[in-house]
Amino acid sequence: MNPLADTLKSRRQKLSKLVDFPVVLRSGSRKSRNFPANTYPFRASSHFLYFAGLSLEDAIVQIDGDRLTLFLDDPKPSNTLWHGASPTRDQIAEQMGADAAYPLSETVSGVEIDNIGLQKAIIELRLVHDESAIAEIRKAIAVTVQAHQTGMQATFTATTEAQIRAAMESVILSHNMTCAYNSIVTVQGEVLHNEQYHHTVQPSDLVLADVGAETQSGWASDITRTWSARGRFSSTQKAIYDVVLEAHDQAIAKICPEIEYRDIHLLACAVLAEGLVDLGILRGNPAGLVDQDAHALFFPHGIGHLLGLDVHDMEDLGDLAGYAEGRSRSPRFGLGYLRLDRPLKAGMIVTIEPGFYQVPAILNDPERREKYQGLVNWERLAEFSDVRGIRIEDDVLITPEASEVLSAALPN
Repeated sequence: MNPLADTLKSRRQKLSKLVDFPVVLRSGSRKSRNFPANTYPFRASSHFLYFAGLSLEDAIVQIDGDRLTLFLDDPKPSNTLWHGASPTRDQIAEQMGADAAYPLSETVSGVEIDNIGLQKAIIELRLVHDESAIAEIRKAIAVTVQAHQTGMQATFTATTEAQIRAAMESVILSHNMTCAYNSIVTVQGEVLHNEQYHHTVQPSDLVLADVGAETQSGWASDITRTWSARGRFSSTQKAIYDVVLEAHDQAIAKICPEIEYRDIHLLACAVLAEGLVDLGILRGNPAGLVDQDAHALFFPHGIGHLLGLDVHDMEDLGDLAGYAEGRSRSPRFGLGYLRLDRPLKAGMIVTIEPGFYQVPAILNDPERREKYQGLVNWERLAEFSDVRGIRIEDDVLITPEASEVLSAALPN
């Protein structure tokens, strides 16, 4: 019994029902950092991984119906000196359940991933995860939960963001996993993808940590938590955190098959707007504020994205995976960064990640300042100066009935 080979064959059989031509997928090659022998860690193309299961360098697979052919050179004898013994081409072929295996010099033909028809077929398969994929994502999430718990504990003695990051990533490395993306561990939560870790952590700071593990087979997780460096929120920090948490909870409670992800986003926006009205930061009717994109002054990004072999799954194909046929990105301030706009289906995994940010480039922009002058109580907002950025993110599996929060073991 070979579970990996069985899973891969099932995926090929499903693909064969969507395309009637041979498919060729390439794994990719290592990239050098500065000189040829000093390379970045290798990670195979996600499309290759989905059907080949193994992160092989300089490999090609051909899929023709449910038949799999591997094209891969055997390791050179000299490689043993530097890298130790490696499995042969035939041994690798057996592991993945390939029907045949040849060196790369052999001719291989078929349609490659730049074909739009093939792209749509692979998207259809990868949008809905099989049990093997879900099991791998659960493994990644379990390790990520441990990493966040360790990061929270490390904050009590840490003096810099780097020390918290090191504690979190050490958990991931200790499970022989890698980070699914560049970790965000910052006291400058208003910088959405902050990858600087040198800032001093002050007792009054909020620490925003967006960190996720990736399994050896390439499946990702993506979790964000925001906590107080002193272990206790100030009254203003707690007030905003509660608003973000309410948007998070209501969005997840609404998830079920066939609901539009865009509607989940707009619900979170409305809840956020209502909370900010209650706090006296925004003025007006919450629905009207969302229609005018006033909420986006503080929540400029989308509610989340697809999760799978890529942390933003299949975004290498642009919006083709995230947006349903015939849909395109909105030019609106409050919708332009929405990464997913299609009805949800059982088996999909998405993130839900509302936030509140005081981004100077947005709040101090003269045009926006003038447009929203009457909708924002700027004096009241100034009272929340110790809230630079808050985000709460969980990974959610759509089930046949509703949803399951896969990252629920980490408290909000």
